[in-house]
Amino acid sequence: MGHADSKRHWEDVYSKKAENEVSWFQEEPATSIEFIGHCGASKDAAIIDIGGGESRLVDRLLDAKYSDVTVLDVSGHALEHTKARLGARAGAVQWIVADITDWTPPRRYRLWHDRAVLHFLTGPEDRAAYVRALLAAVVPGGCVVISTFALDGPEKCSGLPVVRYSAESLAAELGPELKLIETMNDDHKTPWGAVQRFQFSRFQRR
Repeated sequence: MGHADSKRHWEDVYSKKAENEVSWFQEEPATSIEFIGHCGASKDAAIIDIGGGESRLVDRLLDAKYSDVTVLDVSGHALEHTKARLGARAGAVQWIVADITDWTPPRRYRLWHDRAVLHFLTGPEDRAAYVRALLAAVVPGGCVVISTFALDGPEKCSGLPVVRYSAESLAAELGPELKLIETMNDDHKTPWGAVQRFQFSRFQRR
């Protein structure tokens, strides 16, 4: 899938489905919050959520008084829905509509969070572009939290093929500039009751 096709796909998904009609919906992004807490970032640390879409993670970060939050997603529809949900609080967030594989970070961040973007990048060129963006965006010593489908997770999501990872294969994909600190498996229950196996891994930027 090319970049234009990818954008059309996700704009179509977010324009036609409510937030709780997609498999990745979470009322509470508990594991993401747990791993972000383990990063030990200060409340004014720059945080970016990659593929934030309609995720409620941004709500919880604002609830926790983080003051420098950016949300990036390829779908403008998704971000507009999230802004509407946040209301006046949306003004406290930086919003970026971009494809991560051709995005040049305008600044650097202390903490990078990605729940389920990387695993959609099935081409080696796109994965390499993702890693370049990550390394350009995250400061040395910064924290990187990435969640993907685990090795025993689904082979497809939203009709698209995915790449499944272990912590070790994810670390190999990201390269030597990122040191694996911790990992855990996480069972996500979809809105219709199916269970999907994810893995969460936390890295430190060298």
